[in-house]
Amino acid sequence: MRKELIVLLVLLGVFLAIGCAENGNEAVNETGTPTAETPVSEQESETILVSAAASLTEAFTDMEPRFEAENPGVDVNFNFAGSGSLRTQIEGGAPVDVFASADQNQMNILAGEGLIENSSRKNFAQNSLVLIVPASSTLNITGIEDLTAPEIERIAIGNPETAPVGKYTTQSLTEAGIWDQLEGKTVLAEDVKQVLVYVERGEVDAGFVYMTDAKTAEPGKIKVVATVPVTTPVSYPIAVVSASDNKEEAQEFLDFVTGEEGQEILEEYGFTPESE
Repeated sequence: MRKELIVLLVLLGVFLAIGCAENGNEAVNETGTPTAETPVSEQESETILVSAAASLTEAFTDMEPRFEAENPGVDVNFNFAGSGSLRTQIEGGAPVDVFASADQNQMNILAGEGLIENSSRKNFAQNSLVLIVPASSTLNITGIEDLTAPEIERIAIGNPETAPVGKYTTQSLTEAGIWDQLEGKTVLAEDVKQVLVYVERGEVDAGFVYMTDAKTAEPGKIKVVATVPVTTPVSYPIAVVSASDNKEEAQEFLDFVTGEEGQEILEEYGFTPESE
């Protein structure tokens, strides 16, 4: 009888402990209203996906915490790649809210297909194209004409089909009348960041990147030997994607990028502001 009483008391204690835990988790009074001890749940954030040109990686990543601090209801995720690849993803139905391209052509294609909100489109930055070589290079490369020399065997450029930096490069070399001599030496990269890595590692003799990317190179790994003239300005547009389910939040990010604080951050990373 005594053992049965002990067991009964133990079970009663267990049930009481479970009940208290459940009541603590629910933290409500008899009317169903949260008690004073109930932790206030944080407001759920809306997550937006921003697909942006690879050359914007550092600047946009720096913008993220500042933007989210000013817009606590919005969480930003980034997808960085060549602008052509990002455009293809949007055409394929990727759940993108904002698109920022390194050239006008990729945005123009989406606009023609009705895949961006044209009223939201803005130009927000410019860049410049430069020729870089490994810091340890002993080759006499001071300009694009030097690349025609027989000792220059491997030149990294962005794939013109996926990376605007490649399109700017081929246009410039064609206008200089040396593309036919250099095409067989080229090593295609998916985006400007891959070009930079090839040069940093000394896997190529030279490469073409944006000035902003050259500034992000590992110290002592590369040298900028020339600024390359381009007929088409390296201009960056940004727009809200038509299929976005978060157009208000997407527009808030776009406004931040084109606003004073966003423009200051872009300038810190070497971009030139572009007036409308």
